[in-house]
Amino acid sequence: MSNLLNWPSYLLALIVTLGVLITVHEFGHFWVARKLKVKVLKFSIGFGRPLWQRRGRDGVEYVIAALPLGGYVKMLDEREGEVQPEELPRAFNRQPVRSRIAIVLAGPLCNFLFAIFAFGLMFMIGVSGIRPLLDEPKPGSPAAAGGFQKGDLIVSIDGKPTPTLSAVRLVLVDRTMSEEALQVEVLPECAIECDADRSAQDRSRLRTRTLDMRNAPDLTDVASIFDSVGLTPWRLVWPAVIGQVTSGSAAERAGLQAGDRIVLAEGEPVADWQHWRSIIERHPGKSFSARIERNGTEQTLELVPEIRETKQGKQIGFIGVSPEEPKDLARSLRIVVRYGPLEAVDAAIGETLDMSLLTLRVLGRMLAGRASLENLSGPLTIAQFAGQAANAGITAFLQMLAVVSLSLGVLNLLPVPVLDGGHVLYYLIELIKGSPLSEAVQNLGQQVGIAVLLLLMGLALFNDFSRLLG
Repeated sequence: MSNLLNWPSYLLALIVTLGVLITVHEFGHFWVARKLKVKVLKFSIGFGRPLWQRRGRDGVEYVIAALPLGGYVKMLDEREGEVQPEELPRAFNRQPVRSRIAIVLAGPLCNFLFAIFAFGLMFMIGVSGIRPLLDEPKPGSPAAAGGFQKGDLIVSIDGKPTPTLSAVRLVLVDRTMSEEALQVEVLPECAIECDADRSAQDRSRLRTRTLDMRNAPDLTDVASIFDSVGLTPWRLVWPAVIGQVTSGSAAERAGLQAGDRIVLAEGEPVADWQHWRSIIERHPGKSFSARIERNGTEQTLELVPEIRETKQGKQIGFIGVSPEEPKDLARSLRIVVRYGPLEAVDAAIGETLDMSLLTLRVLGRMLAGRASLENLSGPLTIAQFAGQAANAGITAFLQMLAVVSLSLGVLNLLPVPVLDGGHVLYYLIELIKGSPLSEAVQNLGQQVGIAVLLLLMGLALFNDFSRLLG
């Protein structure tokens, strides 16, 4: 379960995130409505009891309400109240169909424009990541069949540059759903220090591997995509040296300190940090001895790991320590991707388009039963991601804002009544048949749309609580 002490900051990050993105969305409706001479009565961020409100010089009532899970722009409309004869030309329902469509589409469009802005700013500041250097592929996997080898550095997939592992993961998730054979350009026999940018310019050094996604396992968990296709990211061998000890932990109670090197544990030599961690995990609640070296002197300590339970229900040991980071890690595997203004805009547009199409593909596979509904997230998961992104720095927070913004844009364009896409569907039918749908049909559509949204919200909240409690 997540540390409850983090949740106040998570909820604050959620409120900021939703506040910004809802304002952007509703401003799109508001701005286009005003440009088309439609009278706007209220601009509300949130629902329910007003926390703050005032009437502007333009006659619009501006409101911040208690429940920050949406917002609305209320326009003059004969269907919602009596309209004075002199103001009928400014009523929303009296506007041409094309004007109504423009006003409705402006909200999602602003979400996409904001995503481009956030991605662009992120690329100009610089995105840090891990270089896609590979270890031995998983035996019998598509990667092994495609000839991938230890030391391959992935340069591009189907012509799309992939400077980081995150970029590789995004392309793989997308292509897994397309079930295609991918052409992967790699720099073979690449040492950790090799320069991919310079080597990529020398095309003779590059090799093409084929990754056949047609026989890959179906997508169920984005986090396990590398394992699904058999690609193994390069893993540095971290020495068994304590970098940090958590206050109040089992390690602190045993007397471990930062800088201690683990020499022996239960009489067996400790090769590296992964070996040390495996010894800890197999002693949940059970005492074991460890010999350490501190300032050139060896001594023996007794440790009793705390008990933790994995998602699979297995009990493992935990003592509350983290490793000392190898000094050459930043130089070896970390990379910062940074673009100039024009390149950043181009990259941001491409990222927004790719992520939007990926969102649609994932939704389609969920509806077809070919992707797990566990991928659906609700406000609690978004709050957790927002808080973690805010703590990770400005670029991570900008990326999270961009992804959530384009997700809102895509979801609002779905042809579900009560969403913007549902209204656009009604207006397109009106444009084709020459008259609006009957009120009975529209009311039925509203009821179906509300039922669908409640079902999705319920499932998303169930997934949220399952993650928190699991």
